[in-house]
Amino acid sequence: MAQSVSIGVGTWAWGNQFLWGYRPELHDQALEATFQRAVALGFRFFDTADSYGTGRFTGRSEALLGGFLQAVSPQQRDRLCVATKLAPFPWRLGRRGYERAFRASCQRLGGRLDRVQLHWSTARYAPWQEAPLLEGLADLVAAGEVESLGVSNMGPRRLRQVQRRLAERGVRLASLQVQVSLLAPEAVSGGELGDCCRELGVDLIAYSPMALGLLGDRVRPGSGAGWPKGPRGLLFRRLLPKIEPLLALMREMAAERGAQVSEVALNWCRAHGAMPIPGLRSPEQVDAAAAALAWEMNDQECLALDRQALALPVRMPANPFLSD
Repeated sequence: MAQSVSIGVGTWAWGNQFLWGYRPELHDQALEATFQRAVALGFRFFDTADSYGTGRFTGRSEALLGGFLQAVSPQQRDRLCVATKLAPFPWRLGRRGYERAFRASCQRLGGRLDRVQLHWSTARYAPWQEAPLLEGLADLVAAGEVESLGVSNMGPRRLRQVQRRLAERGVRLASLQVQVSLLAPEAVSGGELGDCCRELGVDLIAYSPMALGLLGDRVRPGSGAGWPKGPRGLLFRRLLPKIEPLLALMREMAAERGAQVSEVALNWCRAHGAMPIPGLRSPEQVDAAAAALAWEMNDQECLALDRQALALPVRMPANPFLSD
């Protein structure tokens, strides 16, 4: 099992009202403290997207991250990898289809962008759209406007095709980002995607490793308190009672190590060679993620979690744009 894998910082919740109830007057100060704590504790990878932020806050995640980056020293900034994802909206067409979006993201990020990523594959519904967009992203790397290129929400067959096409141009595919958690284990537990990434030299990034908070063990069925509001609350009420056997095993493992259940969830991803990028919204969550880096999950623990996860009758909702 791979255990040298780090942990990154996801910023999907930054600016998201729909799922996370974002309000600038309540959350911006805490998010800035979160960023500062993460940098201080050695977190290096920060992931965002041009579509993060709902309603009038579209692009807010990039703008917040860009503002926070202005406060770090040049030496600290040079140690970071700032990555954003560009959405293949229907109106973004052709080899230059991302040109305006890329410039806008760079502006929101204060010109500090290291990796650009295709947010999802269009292979299932508009296969003709994807290749020119990827060519345009490769052009940016070849021109030195951004250091590296990644993709998201692709299965092994599509990943091989894209990696081969980029390699023919002399552009390395740096990373693949997919949903990976103990409630979405198929990509790494018995599937070929993890092996494919290792074979191709592509870093595997696990988004939603905490399953929208379900694997944090902060809410107990029957407690009558602490349930999230809105769509997350509905998901918790539907799934939480059915994943209790998994959470019980995670609690046992955490207790043996004097750790939190969230650390088990993150280290399971790391044990499978995937870098988790949990959504961090408070310095306390940063501390918990950092604590996970202090220990390693052994093969027996990982296999036990695999079996329990795969035996569950429920899963997290899958990304509808995930290509095979």
